[in-house]
Amino acid sequence: MKAVAVFPRTRELKLIDVEEPHIDRPTEVKIRMLEVGICGTDKEICRFEYGTPPEGSDYLIIGHESLGEVVEVGPEVTNLKAGDLVVTMVRRPCAHPECRPCQAGHQDFCSTGDFAERGIKGRHGFMAEYAVDEAEYMHVVAPACRDVGVLVEPLTIATKALTQALKVLQRLPWFDPDQLDMVNQIRQVGSRGGKTYHALVLGAGAVGLLGAMALRTVGFDTYVYDRQPAPNPRSQLVESIGGHYIGEEALHDFQHLIGEIELVYEATGASQLAFRAVKVLAPNSIFIFTGVPSLGAASELDTDIIMRNAVLYNQVIMGTVNAGKEAFALAIRGLGISMALWPTAAQSLVTGRYPLHAYRELLLGQPSGIKNVLSFTTMPS
Repeated sequence: MKAVAVFPRTRELKLIDVEEPHIDRPTEVKIRMLEVGICGTDKEICRFEYGTPPEGSDYLIIGHESLGEVVEVGPEVTNLKAGDLVVTMVRRPCAHPECRPCQAGHQDFCSTGDFAERGIKGRHGFMAEYAVDEAEYMHVVAPACRDVGVLVEPLTIATKALTQALKVLQRLPWFDPDQLDMVNQIRQVGSRGGKTYHALVLGAGAVGLLGAMALRTVGFDTYVYDRQPAPNPRSQLVESIGGHYIGEEALHDFQHLIGEIELVYEATGASQLAFRAVKVLAPNSIFIFTGVPSLGAASELDTDIIMRNAVLYNQVIMGTVNAGKEAFALAIRGLGISMALWPTAAQSLVTGRYPLHAYRELLLGQPSGIKNVLSFTTMPS
């Protein structure tokens, strides 16, 4: 079968022929890949900033944002069948018995760092015609979400972050958990009355816009900041879901909300911008990092004001990475709600579907659009 792989030792990116995988264990499932999303992590791996092949291999098949179709199941698999659409989790637990998160099935909180990640670290990814994995790591996507199913994995970043944020908010004695509800997902801001919660999303890429959708469905009055001036396709998407878009030139219009932002969802990986935004946090608020900046030259930062505000205003700063089973289940549910509420907006996040032979342009170039996808359904027979 065909697969896209990096060779770290020789610093090469290639389309290779490899043996098609087959089921070895009774709990495994074989899937035919339909689509694989391209993200910043893939591009960084292709620049050889990181990326670790499986033990004994000189290459790593990349790709972790997947949508596949089940073609075969092991004899002990009862929750999946041929024809099901599935997305597969990325992270696998470490083998250390002292790692309580991994032992409890929460490898996204692994405490040893010895986890594996498909397409990133120690396990081949999904940018191939077929893949095999354990059934427990696969989640069914409804046929109605076929066109956006590849967005589930990046959406899990937001669903995990918001799940954690809502738990943090519950530390406040006056917080009403029914007003912002991750499980039941309120569909209109203020639909149950009470306080309006404000959120600021930094970045209008795929992760930022998916985060904005998740925030809107939960019940936040949501602002999205991006450097590109409005109007543009991203600003139109934000406005179509009832959010507010703030371009670089319109920052002065945002000043009235300084001090009223309960949650900042950072999705740029730009540390200087992120820490500037810390200053807009309200008392008792939460700042969530999702981006991973590239290592570069040290920069000056006013740490005193960040620390002072965090102490005096009971602010919480946290990071989130990858996702576990709960986040995948919530992401699939949230994607279905987004399709029901804003079908055009949700579908417009996927701005390009390309055949496999376009992999070099997508991974090494600077293609336009929000989320570009390699489609295996367009391959020649």
